[in-house]
Amino acid sequence: MNRIKDDIKQRKFHNLYLLYGSEELLKKNYRENLKHFILENSDEMNFSKFENRGIDLSEVQSIADTLPFFSDYRLIVIQDSGLFKTSNDFADYLEHMPDSTIIIFVEKEIDKRNKLYKYVNKNGIAAEIKLKDAQETLNWAARRLKDAGKVFTRQTMEYFLQRVDNNLYSLSNEIDKLVAYTGDRQEVTIADIDEICPAFLQNHIFQMVDAVGASDADKALKLYNELIELKEAPSYILYMLIRHFNILLQISSLGGAAKNEIAAKIGISPYFVGNYQRQAAGFKREQLKNALESSLDTEQKFKTGILDDQIGVELLIVGLVSR
Repeated sequence: MNRIKDDIKQRKFHNLYLLYGSEELLKKNYRENLKHFILENSDEMNFSKFENRGIDLSEVQSIADTLPFFSDYRLIVIQDSGLFKTSNDFADYLEHMPDSTIIIFVEKEIDKRNKLYKYVNKNGIAAEIKLKDAQETLNWAARRLKDAGKVFTRQTMEYFLQRVDNNLYSLSNEIDKLVAYTGDRQEVTIADIDEICPAFLQNHIFQMVDAVGASDADKALKLYNELIELKEAPSYILYMLIRHFNILLQISSLGGAAKNEIAAKIGISPYFVGNYQRQAAGFKREQLKNALESSLDTEQKFKTGILDDQIGVELLIVGLVSR
């Protein structure tokens, strides 16, 4: 990440950047900062963006070969393409790409054995974007609140992090709510956090998965319906379930590693590790794999229109309990 900051500071850019990792907000910030300084006052005529799998690489190459208009650079962003986990020959093209073109790849996961990754890592900058530990997360949140003119104790900040998942989107959203709630008052208190950040969804997801482990379909469905009544989208509840089972599966493979180590590897707050460990111990690894696969299958059926989202999650829950 320091190399990217140096490029921005010196206004000397590589032709290839790869931003990867689980921290979406930080990836977005680096992507947008690079875009701003690369294009400067240039309009969108010199910018193109491609998203998701199935990108037409011949179209990308055609745009990349086009010289920029009244600008030093043409910028292309390629996001969530899966190119760094599949076999492709895009690296062969990059060897001959014009120096006036810059490509920023943004991915969640990569395979370091991948040909394209090796090329970008050797000839550009490949940066894993993530928070290192709980202290870094605390410092980030504290800076955000201080910038908003708020004061607080360390105990208050640690309590806040126990209530919110270790995801900067979630943290940023809850900080904005705290700032709005406290208004002109400077001090943020634990009472404010209890009022604004109840961690309701996260707690319900934990309880739903506990109910699945206990084969209690009635309780799991009751918790699900409570979230629906509170206007939580079924698609988001499913996303949280997928994320939750994925975390449990990773926890089960890490054994007795230290909490900070587990948190860093998986990308969760150390404050939640104990709860995940307790829950993972109640499942066999094969059960967790099946639960994750079933959840991903339900998500695919949502996207292809085969299954209604609200009913789909109900069927998923019933199916998980019956296994």
